[in-house]
Amino acid sequence: MRRAVLTTLSAVFVVAPTITLAHTGNGDTSGLMHGFIHPVTGIDHVLAMVAVGLLAAQLGGRAPWLVPLSFVGVMAVAGALGMAEIQLPFAEVGIALSVIVLGLAVAFRLNLPELAAVALVGFFAMFHGHVHGAEMPAAASALPYVAGFVGATVLLHGVGLGLGLLTSQDGGMLGRRLVQSGGGAMALFGIAVLAGLL
Repeated sequence: MRRAVLTTLSAVFVVAPTITLAHTGNGDTSGLMHGFIHPVTGIDHVLAMVAVGLLAAQLGGRAPWLVPLSFVGVMAVAGALGMAEIQLPFAEVGIALSVIVLGLAVAFRLNLPELAAVALVGFFAMFHGHVHGAEMPAAASALPYVAGFVGATVLLHGVGLGLGLLTSQDGGMLGRRLVQSGGGAMALFGIAVLAGLL
């Protein structure tokens, strides 16, 4: 398990140097930075993407790479559709629901089959990707912009996955309970967003 944590953290840091070189105002790097900033400035996006990593860690097996990869793949396609101005109704509601459902899955340690977990995160990735794509600044280049929000998403998944793997191995029961409490807090936040309280 410690090896899996090190592999996950290594993958996160392989992506990080490309992102840190992105400075706004320098051609295509402007699109890269805009894309990177978009997911990390929305707390609902951050919570959902960290929850995907936590859920993947809880499920074990092939889920730690399969579940985040499916989210990223569907999100990138949906982002392209959003950039093409293809409408996806209720996208903001879908994002709030993703925080609720994924938070509850983490809180209750749902033991989903891999295919069900892939389908669940893929469904919610459509909403996140569509919003990222639809809100691309006019001055940004499409490919760097997509690379930016995909890179940010990979990093956020890596944070959740790393936390989940570390607490499941080294944190014992207390660590697992803390992660579950975090999932519950995520779900409550999503409910508040859906209710218009935030």
